[in-house]
Amino acid sequence: MNPSTAATLGYQAKLKTPFGVLGICCSEEKLTGIAFLPPQVKALSPQNALAREVCGQLSAYLADAGFHFDLPLDLAGTDHQRRVWHAMCAIPCGQVRTYGDLAAEMRSSPRAVGQACGNNPIPVVVPCHRIVGKHGLVGFMHHSGGRATDIKRWLLEHEHALPDFA
Repeated sequence: MNPSTAATLGYQAKLKTPFGVLGICCSEEKLTGIAFLPPQVKALSPQNALAREVCGQLSAYLADAGFHFDLPLDLAGTDHQRRVWHAMCAIPCGQVRTYGDLAAEMRSSPRAVGQACGNNPIPVVVPCHRIVGKHGLVGFMHHSGGRATDIKRWLLEHEHALPDFA
């Protein structure tokens, strides 16, 4: 989720992680967004029951990459984006797919799949980090290097899924 969008909505929690802070946006009923915030951002304890559950499940994933999320999601996006996000959720922990492979399976283009990955409002839970380029990590969150790639690399290492070319 774009941090400026999340800031407009307000965070219901901010969870410290090894790679920074996750800003959690949710209603009382559904998780609507997760934003990657800089490491220096202060933690915010959960402001409602669902935010508490989201933080608990994210913490469980950080302790054990094999943890399976079970959260009510509000995935607002186009039909194509939702199809890509659904396909990402089907990729098991410890595995990756390429943009091209997913695009071929969906009868789409690698660029369209990449755009949907970058627009994923609920990263980590909807594992866009499991989509990689044919010859490298390529990008993450519409960035092609720096902190975004470091986060993607951390998540894939955590899942023991970092490709050899990365």
